[in-house]
Amino acid sequence: MTSNGGSNEVVVVGAGISGVACARELVAGGVPVRLHDRGRKVGGRMASRRLDGRPVDTGASYFTVGDDDFAAVVDDWRERGLATPWTDTFHVLAPGAEPEAKSGPVRWGAPGGLRSLVEDLARDLDVHHGELDRAPDDGAALVLAMPDPQAVRLLGDDHPDVRRRLDRPWEPVLALAARWPERAWSFDGAFVHDDPVLEWVADDGRRRGDGAPVLVAHSTPAFAEPHLADPQAAAGPMTEALCALLDLPAPTSTHLHRWSLAKPAGEREDPFLLVESDGRAVGVCGDAWGPTSKVETAWLSGRALGRALVDRLA
Repeated sequence: MTSNGGSNEVVVVGAGISGVACARELVAGGVPVRLHDRGRKVGGRMASRRLDGRPVDTGASYFTVGDDDFAAVVDDWRERGLATPWTDTFHVLAPGAEPEAKSGPVRWGAPGGLRSLVEDLARDLDVHHGELDRAPDDGAALVLAMPDPQAVRLLGDDHPDVRRRLDRPWEPVLALAARWPERAWSFDGAFVHDDPVLEWVADDGRRRGDGAPVLVAHSTPAFAEPHLADPQAAAGPMTEALCALLDLPAPTSTHLHRWSLAKPAGEREDPFLLVESDGRAVGVCGDAWGPTSKVETAWLSGRALGRALVDRLA
């Protein structure tokens, strides 16, 4: 949908799944939307990067389904082959200990990478790409669909009443994608305990369904923090830790991605923030708004904020 510049236009900054869900709800309610994202593609932390000829999920590892409305979205993705069930069993790994299997909810993946799901939701939205130094000051309402520290930076000295509410801390993570000539492991995903470097390992071939011998390992926040200025220096130690943990030879290729703001810490029950500030509505949504930080939480947060704005503006 192309913005008509109307007086009730909502400016949404951030085209991850939360911002896209918010924008879609606004469009459905007849409210004009202008959607911005600093990246070249939509998706946010549901990021995929093409490595060795295939997409690899370097951000969010999977999603789960609990809400009925989100389940309807996922069922549509499944029917069109965009999303597939991955596994309900992960392992727990620890140095010097035997692997332990743990069952839980079904985790979902996407054959085209998780970014493809956000791209599908954004298919009829007009997205403007490019870095913003400040939050746009036009429009009847402003939505910031992003981590608290990024929203605070964009607000600058404006909207102090909003900035005071954006106080949830965030943790960094480094993601290492590594490929081998053939598979030499037998798990779908594994939480890593008692390791100073690694926190999580996912089999990208199994979650994407093509069986590629690719693992994606996430670091601990404590390991990531001192490497944020020079993340590539962490590729070697992370590769060594992964090979030692799983008794693997050196991979044939690796790629490292830095997430300075990977996941929120602490707790927050509110599903979104929406206040009247300096003459217009200002809202914030994302996976930091709700009881748990999940893909589903982000979608629910964006949709709920979109509905609240429709009630206010339409």
